[in-house]
Amino acid sequence: MCQHQPQCPTAESADRDAAHVVVRHPEQGWSLLCNGVLLFDDTGELLPDGRIIAPHRAPAGAFTVA
Repeated sequence: MCQHQPQCPTAESADRDAAHVVVRHPEQGWSLLCNGVLLFDDTGELLPDGRIIAPHRAPAGAFTVA
C-alpha cells in the first residue's frame, strides 16, 4: 500500500504506528494509516487482517508533574 520513500513500517512490524496517516477522522476518533492499520484515539488498533491490538496507554500514575 505504501508509496512513501523510505517505505512506512508494515502492519506486522512493532513500529506500525509510525506510518503516514491517509485518512483522519478526529470527530469519530480514528485514523487510517498507509499500512492499512486503523489507529484509534485511545491507542487501540485494528490490523488489516482483523486482529485487534488493545489500547496501550501508560497508566495515569506513570507521569510526573514538575
